[in-house]
Amino acid sequence: MRRNEQPSSTEMTAIAMNTPPQQHSANPVSGPDLAALAGLLADSTRAAFCLALLDGRAWTAGELARHAGVAASTATEHLNLLVSGGLLAEERQGRHRYVRLAGQDAAELIEHLAVLAPRRANVDHRLSVANRNHALARGRTCYDHLAGTLGVSITDAMTDRELISWESGLALTREGSRWLDRLGVTLPTASRRPPVRSCLDWTERRPHLAGSVAAALCRLAFDSGWITRIGTGRAVAVTEPGSKVLRAELGIEPAAR
Repeated sequence: MRRNEQPSSTEMTAIAMNTPPQQHSANPVSGPDLAALAGLLADSTRAAFCLALLDGRAWTAGELARHAGVAASTATEHLNLLVSGGLLAEERQGRHRYVRLAGQDAAELIEHLAVLAPRRANVDHRLSVANRNHALARGRTCYDHLAGTLGVSITDAMTDRELISWESGLALTREGSRWLDRLGVTLPTASRRPPVRSCLDWTERRPHLAGSVAAALCRLAFDSGWITRIGTGRAVAVTEPGSKVLRAELGIEPAAR
């Protein structure tokens, strides 16, 4: 092309095709750092810790290390990351350090991710492992409320008896409030937590009841001896007195332990 002569459209296209891409700023867009949060759960040991802590209790580093089958020093490193990342909170009593989920939001995040996560094939065919998995599916704690078949059955029964309503968003009905009063359940008045909310159950693939009402009912069930923990995990079993209460109050026929 001669000097001062304008390039043709074909030449312009060729020039554009050979132009190196524009360099973008290395600074990320401001806002929530989802990648950092996802990175906390991208390790199987840290994920196992979070799932175990869905029982709502505080665990020591040693207990979590034994649960996940890792060394105590390895568990401590992972727990430090989870605490600094905001998923776990720590409590100290003297020389002992305990960790728990940072709150209801963290618990619901873990439970919802468990619903979306692909199911892994169970390569451990021991009867004890199968029994533990069945126990978790039948009834367990999801942070501070009940889940599994038991939790979903209670939610269905409360719906059938119009103690809760789903018509205009999940809500506690007047009949539900009177029922709670009759059971002796007192809800916190200064809490920002909603009385009822839906939590998708990762084994049943259906919603169970969460919120302050579900937490109060779970606490009442433990305090009254209607349910009891199976071993040291999240699984719970209904006792004989609990079976009578569930049958009388909600028409549920759970198998007592």
